[in-house]
Amino acid sequence: MPYNKVTLEDVQKFRQICDSQRVLWKEAISPDYSHDELSLEQNPPEVVVLPNSTQEVSQILAYCSKRNIPVTPRGAGTGLCGGAVPLYGGVVLVTTEMNRILEIDQENLMAVVEPGVLLLELQNTVEELGLFYPPDPGEKTATIGGNVSTNAGGMRAIKYGVTRDFVLGLEAVLPDGRIIETGGKVYKNSSGYSLTDLLIGAEGTLAVITKIILRLLPKPSRQLSLVVPFDGLSPAVAAVPKILSAGEIPSALEFFQREVLEAAEKYLGRSFPHGEAPAYLMLTFWGTDAVELEKTYERVARVCLDNGAHDVLIAHTADRQEALWENRGAFLEALKGMGELDEVDVVVPPNQVAAFIEFTEELRVEYQLPILSFGHAGDGNLHIYLLRDKMEREAWLALTQQAMKEIYAHAKELQGLVSGEHGIGFAKKPYLEQALSPAVLELMRAIKLVFDPNQLMNPGKVC
Repeated sequence: MPYNKVTLEDVQKFRQICDSQRVLWKEAISPDYSHDELSLEQNPPEVVVLPNSTQEVSQILAYCSKRNIPVTPRGAGTGLCGGAVPLYGGVVLVTTEMNRILEIDQENLMAVVEPGVLLLELQNTVEELGLFYPPDPGEKTATIGGNVSTNAGGMRAIKYGVTRDFVLGLEAVLPDGRIIETGGKVYKNSSGYSLTDLLIGAEGTLAVITKIILRLLPKPSRQLSLVVPFDGLSPAVAAVPKILSAGEIPSALEFFQREVLEAAEKYLGRSFPHGEAPAYLMLTFWGTDAVELEKTYERVARVCLDNGAHDVLIAHTADRQEALWENRGAFLEALKGMGELDEVDVVVPPNQVAAFIEFTEELRVEYQLPILSFGHAGDGNLHIYLLRDKMEREAWLALTQQAMKEIYAHAKELQGLVSGEHGIGFAKKPYLEQALSPAVLELMRAIKLVFDPNQLMNPGKVC
């Protein structure tokens, strides 16, 4: 739909709402605001505004609503699907200045934060108090607001769940500037429709989140990590259902292939404890009893060895465990260092992960396309990366698009879904439309119009 262009008068209004240093226009706008971390889509905003309070957000949205100017909410820009790309120009509203931890309620095990707080900062702050915020996406410099907007998952989702499971309430600003509160500092809530759940994962298409109430847990006191080498990805991921059916639920259960590990070793400048196997599982168990953790290790090691593992390597000390998981956390940055790439974030039933990996390995041979995989084996969330390498760009884009169609279609055949944690943004929108029924898409679009009848909030995204 047609939108009004931003004028000098509009910029002056934004500078009245915020101070002039937090309103960027023309040459002051960094190219970084035209794209996110990975997506191939780019488009420059007309103006960038960095509010530092809910009231400023409210005034900005109310003004844009009257002027029919589109608004694209943005956190740290670490998204992977073009969700923060301003497809129609307009205003990019950046929440990184709203970065205060407002409260840590140790008695009720809750935290209240603004959306610009970094995930790493929140985790470190609560852990110093003996508390624990379990959601653990790989990108620790992402904001909590961005995590909420995409319902980020991460490596601990198998045991603890995803961001949605730890959001108790929100403050948000609607597209016309009205401020609402959903949920609250309560653990149970059957008080009407859950608007909190509608806003989580909506990628800024319904409202701008300005405050978040989070659930915390006591911090586990002991940790045990395992590295398990296998002859290939298929036998590695095939062992996962056997581990889970044995009654042992790890805090994290990851899979990756050697090529990804080698890229991480090069990126970090240090070696992994074991680097000769074609594929690996990596697991962590948390608890309070050292003897029980040892028993867990023995049970899991036996299952792994019975299902084709070369060995089961154990990391007891905090330093060794931190080094292991730092390697895992570097995977995406390492792959990005290998050149241009695109990614798939499908999720399938955990017992279908092996079948899906076999399918992607077949595609790799058929298309002669570098395809590397890692992901969250325990919850069925696979990250599949299609690398350009030395291929001519236009040919790579065409081949990647064709391969992605097959990948998403096969995920649907296995009763999977388009995205496990990275969201839809703009890049995955066509695949979402193919994956969902017309009735579901109609409901989603109707919800969008209830919140945003003029379609000013992050237009062109999700549905």
